[in-house]
Amino acid sequence: MKMDIMLFFLVFSPISVFSQTVQESGSGLLRPSQQLTLTCTVSGFELTSNAMSWIRQAPGKGLEWIGEIWAGGGTAYTDSLKSRTTITKDNSKKQVYLQMTNMQTADTGVYYCARRHSNKPSYDLHTKFLYL
Repeated sequence: MKMDIMLFFLVFSPISVFSQTVQESGSGLLRPSQQLTLTCTVSGFELTSNAMSWIRQAPGKGLEWIGEIWAGGGTAYTDSLKSRTTITKDNSKKQVYLQMTNMQTADTGVYYCARRHSNKPSYDLHTKFLYL
């Protein structure tokens, strides 16, 4: 008997943090091996002056850093995910994008879009995405 496992994506409402807001959007329902695309739209700060990261948390586990895009457009990814992850941005639209290919049940978790403070290893977690 073949199991047809579905990954469900739930988008939470916009979150406001000290007049800085994000509006999130992304895929609705994915099957394993499909591609995930998430969008984080920011306001109250400029992407040209801030690094943005994507972070996720699997059920019952700690936070896992996926990758980051810097103010100048350079990127860095965690080694275990870099072969199937792409982070891009559009400064004029104030949007940061996460694309992950070949999604699997192991990718289940809550996905966060986060702004990194300059020269500090700390983050403002803005956007929350949930994968079941």
